[in-house]
Amino acid sequence: MLWTVPNVLTWLRILAIPLVVILFYLPLHWADPAAGLLFAAAGITDSLDGYFARRLGQTSRLGAFLDPVADKLIVAVALVLIVSKDPRWMVVLMAIVIIGREIAISALREWMAEIGQRTKVAVSRLGKYKTILQIVGLSMMLYRWDLFGLPIYLIGFVLMVLAAILTLVSMFDYLRAAWPDLRRTD
Repeated sequence: MLWTVPNVLTWLRILAIPLVVILFYLPLHWADPAAGLLFAAAGITDSLDGYFARRLGQTSRLGAFLDPVADKLIVAVALVLIVSKDPRWMVVLMAIVIIGREIAISALREWMAEIGQRTKVAVSRLGKYKTILQIVGLSMMLYRWDLFGLPIYLIGFVLMVLAAILTLVSMFDYLRAAWPDLRRTD
């Protein structure tokens, strides 16, 4: 089941990554908003692929693997792009926290799956809120232009700071849930 609706949406999200990078660096006046809008569209596919997988009964191992990989790749790439244009310490720290947490929790989930305890660190509601804040915040930061008099980049930055805070809180929740298994000796 390689070409199911959910898998196609996930592949489209992965294919959007190099396009976001190209748009981000194009020396055209409309390139920043285009990068932000493409990132936002890719972010929407994140919720749609899961919805269609459940709704159409098209869940698959490939989809279960690809979806989180696509999510982490596109978020990490967006953070690196933003830091390349805005290397202020707060932006860099936010990127380090988010990328570092994703690596740590991915490793924790892999290890918990190996010991048969994957459900203890399944995606939580807090993790879903964090993802929404990240997608909206990063879309706005990539968009960069003010819109209707609103400072879009600044609003995106504030959302990303909130996302970084939720990132840490959710990481501690996952670690707390896994702690008994982490402490156990063989």
